[in-house]
Amino acid sequence: MRIKQLSFNSLILIVCLTVGSVLHTTQLWAETNAQGLPSLAPMLDNVTPAVVNIATTRTARLPNQLRSLDERDLQRFFDRAPRSMQPAPTRAAGSGVIVDAEQGYIITNHHVVAGADTVTVGLSDDRQFTATVVGSDASTDIALLQIDAQNLKALPFADVSGLRVGDYVVAIGNPFGIGQTVTSGIVSALGRAGLNAENYEDFIQTDAAINMGNSGGALVDLAGNLVGINTAIISGSGANSGVGFAVPADMVAAVMEHLQRDGEVRRGQLGVQIRDYTPVMEHALGLGTERGALVTAVIPDSAAEQAGIKVSDVIIAIDGRNINSGRELRNIVGLANTSAPIELEYIRDGDRHTLTAQLATPQQNIAQNSVGGTQEGRGLDDSMFFGARLEAIGAVAGDRSGLAVVNVEPQSPAWQAGLRAGDIVYAVNRNEISNLRDFNEAVSAVGEITALSVVREDRELLVILS
Repeated sequence: MRIKQLSFNSLILIVCLTVGSVLHTTQLWAETNAQGLPSLAPMLDNVTPAVVNIATTRTARLPNQLRSLDERDLQRFFDRAPRSMQPAPTRAAGSGVIVDAEQGYIITNHHVVAGADTVTVGLSDDRQFTATVVGSDASTDIALLQIDAQNLKALPFADVSGLRVGDYVVAIGNPFGIGQTVTSGIVSALGRAGLNAENYEDFIQTDAAINMGNSGGALVDLAGNLVGINTAIISGSGANSGVGFAVPADMVAAVMEHLQRDGEVRRGQLGVQIRDYTPVMEHALGLGTERGALVTAVIPDSAAEQAGIKVSDVIIAIDGRNINSGRELRNIVGLANTSAPIELEYIRDGDRHTLTAQLATPQQNIAQNSVGGTQEGRGLDDSMFFGARLEAIGAVAGDRSGLAVVNVEPQSPAWQAGLRAGDIVYAVNRNEISNLRDFNEAVSAVGEITALSVVREDRELLVILS
């Protein structure tokens, strides 16, 4: 059994082969049993045949230094000749969910099948099939398998747009490889992220018991619809602690579409650097909204620049879907269909606008969150600010004046926020400055957020310190 462990607030993040998602339901129990008592059994009779066990084998590789040696050479290194030049294969167990009975498509986690030489799917009726990996995406931890089998049962995807904290959910998987197991709980939180900043995350958190081996299993609502694919837990011991995570069904469906078509996720690139726009930032900047993704930089010749997006715009919707954070923008753009244009809605200087952009198609999405600094240790002498030394200069662009960044101390708050030597600062919280006195007065008056409007190599940036 293979698990992946990551440090997380002194705990262990265990990407376990397991369960996870949920949908709003108005009743605790869907049906009753023969005695008239509340029971999940009737729902599970329909659902459990669609949840499968997955067994993988991986062949360990000899170190490069040993691969070129024959058995006589190896015998000189060891007391006796090795039994085989090739190490024995390792085995692991996980779970999966049938999502298309006719095509034999099965969803599981990327980490369940990554690097596997063989993938075997075991059904609830004891049939076993060798699966083909159609495609896999490490950034969402979703993989699509296919088997050639008849009489399969598939789970329908739930509409998770109405999912709420407190909704009841049921997790089904293969914990510890012991066989199919059912646990129940509620949706504990929505929109969880930050477990791995490099990934695309929008997890459903649940307290339904999830353990190693459940990865790739189903999280269903009380109607038996798939609300998520269980992916990870946080635990100090490696066992269930009531904090489990599932990839939501809408993200699973979007990834599956890419994997069916291309065998991989070809992520769209908008070409912006972003960070969350919050009520605190609105109090400081007054851009005209309290939620969205604040554009802090536009990449040259990108889809965003060609469409007309500018620094300090706040993106609030894509194709009619509200954007409340940089993470939501990144997730939607990264899984968008790059063959069709997208409609962006944004706020600029208090006014609402829309435009159309055609996403580019590199393998990695440029959009990312800026790194914020802290205001501890601020020094407001005539030339130092958060570890950056500033110097007054003449006009920097047109008739604007500003301050030149002469030097930035490595790892200082200014450095972490993205300020660099050679930058020209021409405004603080949208108030233009022309000399050190204006600058010091402006930064002394700000609250929790300091936004520096910057010119770098003839391009505008927004550097945020908070």
